[in-house]
Amino acid sequence: MSEKNWTKFPILFSLYIAQSVPMSFFSTVVPVIMRQENYSLQSIGLLQLVKLPWIFKFLWAPLIDNSAQSKKKLRLWILGSELFYALVIVSIAFFNLETNFELIVILLVIAFTASATQDIATDIFAIRILKPEERGIGNSMQSAGSFAGSLLGTGVLLLAYYYFGWTNLLLLLASFVAFAIIPMLLYRHPVEASPPEKKVQIWDVFLFFKERKCRKHLLILLFYYSGIIGILAMLKPYMVDLGYNVKEIGFMSGIVGTSVAVLFSLLSGMFIRRYGKKLAIYLFAFINLGVASYFYYLAHHPPGLFEMYLAIILLWGAYGLSTVVIYTQSMDMVRVNKEGTDFTVQIVLTHLSGLIMAIISGHVGDRLGYHGLFGIEMALAFISILIILYNFPVWKKMDCTTNYQ
Repeated sequence: MSEKNWTKFPILFSLYIAQSVPMSFFSTVVPVIMRQENYSLQSIGLLQLVKLPWIFKFLWAPLIDNSAQSKKKLRLWILGSELFYALVIVSIAFFNLETNFELIVILLVIAFTASATQDIATDIFAIRILKPEERGIGNSMQSAGSFAGSLLGTGVLLLAYYYFGWTNLLLLLASFVAFAIIPMLLYRHPVEASPPEKKVQIWDVFLFFKERKCRKHLLILLFYYSGIIGILAMLKPYMVDLGYNVKEIGFMSGIVGTSVAVLFSLLSGMFIRRYGKKLAIYLFAFINLGVASYFYYLAHHPPGLFEMYLAIILLWGAYGLSTVVIYTQSMDMVRVNKEGTDFTVQIVLTHLSGLIMAIISGHVGDRLGYHGLFGIEMALAFISILIILYNFPVWKKMDCTTNYQ
């Protein structure tokens, strides 16, 4: 790979990790801090509202598509939203959680809106600079950046909080977000985009699925993760019930598991580049089935420490592999000049399906136990393989949007 091609990958990694570190800190570490300060569970639950912009970001994706057709405007969206993100974090640093909680929640919603906007613009940037054969590696940067950000945001920053305190830590976090855009400032290669025939409208989000082949692709977005996402949601409660303490769970799942996800995300991109997306889609789906089967096996006897580590490594590794292949497939399915809208709506659907699966898995676990839950996850993983077979003509052509450009 030439130097010219190589430079785009660290840029993408820096942009994705810049958005994910603060998100991980605010959505996972702050609730821990709040609980230690004796906040009510109701107040902690209110903090989950900060995630709403990432669910509804498809609503303003057409706006960014319409106004980011040139390299200059696209850079302005990325850099402007990222700097605004950093400034909001700075402002939060000077408020107290105990006395200004409602205001902090409002500021966090604003911050996450800026982060979601940066994500849309960065996705457009990635689609335009990556050649089709580079998208596996490019999306591994996205996935690895997100997992690495989660590792730093939930592990390192929780420890740093006790040394630096609230204000100093958030100022440090804002500085990290600002410095992470430096590689983007140094990028000088062209970002191609042709003028749109007409402006992208909000209903274009739904027109994406007007074509029958796109509706078939929708099944993959909803089911590809289904064989492992419920297990991920219930992994920590499962470990608690097995007798592991908070420190052990944090290390095994939070550090070891997330680190494995980073590694396997990178391996996924290299695999797709060398062997192709078709083989990756099938192979990773069978790996998901194997992981679900292994957890089903574990549920029938108390697993030992080695078995539990192996289960965590397999689970997070499968999640890292699957994330990259879904991102790559979704990137290949976008319409010209509607990259942000189309990619955003596809990824939002995967998040929503994951959220629904996580909620359902809790109810299933209560009623059927872990062996019942893991058995259903096995069945869902098998169904996802059948859906892949059903979708093969779509992937062979890799274009379900020709009529709606």
